[in-house]
Amino acid sequence: MKSFINRVDHLVLKYLPDPFVIALLLTFFVYAMAYLTTEFSTYYLSVYWFDNFWKLLQFTLQMALILATGYALSQAPIFQKLLNFLAGFMNTYSKAIVGITIIAGIASLINWGFGLVIGAIVAKKLIQIYPRYNFKRLVASSYSGFILWHGGISGSIPLAVNTPDNFSVKIIGHTIELSQTLLSPINLAAIFGLLLILPLTNWLIARNDDQESVVSNSENSNMDPYPPIEKKDRALTNAFSLFALFGLFAFLMSKAPFHFNLNSINFIFLFLGMFLHQSSRSYSKSFGQGVSKVSPILLQYPLYAGIMGIMSESGLARDISQLFIDLSGKESFAFLSFLSAGFINIFVPSGGGQWVVQGPIVIPAAQNLGVDLGLVTMAVAWGDAWTNLLQPFWALPLLSIAGLSTKDIMGQLLVLLVVSGVFLSSLFIIFALL
Repeated sequence: MKSFINRVDHLVLKYLPDPFVIALLLTFFVYAMAYLTTEFSTYYLSVYWFDNFWKLLQFTLQMALILATGYALSQAPIFQKLLNFLAGFMNTYSKAIVGITIIAGIASLINWGFGLVIGAIVAKKLIQIYPRYNFKRLVASSYSGFILWHGGISGSIPLAVNTPDNFSVKIIGHTIELSQTLLSPINLAAIFGLLLILPLTNWLIARNDDQESVVSNSENSNMDPYPPIEKKDRALTNAFSLFALFGLFAFLMSKAPFHFNLNSINFIFLFLGMFLHQSSRSYSKSFGQGVSKVSPILLQYPLYAGIMGIMSESGLARDISQLFIDLSGKESFAFLSFLSAGFINIFVPSGGGQWVVQGPIVIPAAQNLGVDLGLVTMAVAWGDAWTNLLQPFWALPLLSIAGLSTKDIMGQLLVLLVVSGVFLSSLFIIFALL
């Protein structure tokens, strides 16, 4: 195991390009694929690319804010004490690897944005207290828990098909209830299975490590974890934070169903962080340090928006999905839908965006074959989540907080990609036969 992991790490460090270079190469690759396999000329493909280049601006800002506000929240004195408390339970390297995987996985089931941030924050705290732990293993282990997100309560595809005004309702004639998706036996089996398999695999990978820490380039190790509170504006920041959080609570309670999304997470991080810092100056300083880490997101997310534009508007994503469907039968349909979703996710790393492309193709095909729609929906959802282990798009916020590059964690993630892929594929084959 040790020699195999070392070889994978060596190959990744030697040959894997920088994430920005990957985004540039993916752009040219998708552009060429669309030109060679669709009827659109370079003129129209360029129009699609430019027209969509800025369509992720709102999402880019949301991700930048979740990174900055999450980082600032982590620097609050009481939060640092909480992290110290959690770290006390991870006082051996094995416990740390298993613990951080489970923490990130459960957090991702609650909300995918929260899961991304909390894993990196816990990893940084652990390396502060236990400097001999292997930092890149901790960060990779925390990111592996992120693939659970689409089986949780913020999963965009199962929530979309349960929404009355979603396009899928026009095709099916009714919504797909959560009992058929998030609460279905296959989704619960996937969640519990991965909560066992991911920590175990990470532990097997890490057990032969020499535990030498990877430099995190973090200001966290050099700053006072308990900055002094300036009493002169404590009352103002506390009062305003409570006012804001009560406003969010009132807003959420007024919605049916409960309207908890990425904006809500950012709002909580922002004002909870301000309240826990209890000082405008301390909070502004920590927020500024968080903002300094958002450059990879600002640089690369527009490129992926352009890639998604070419994939969707040229029909390339639909053609790929249709190819998998043409190869499938009733028993293999869910499995091949899972694989096709995983492949398309490499180029369209957005659950909601991917469902817009694949849903209109997958749903009628499932109906014609007599395949359970809940099973197919979760096949696409888990396929989308699965290859996030390979796609650097979602790792960027976590890596920015950690101060690492994709190369530092990709060797471990490739092993996890294979292991989790075999497990999830087996589930969809077994449940299709039941």
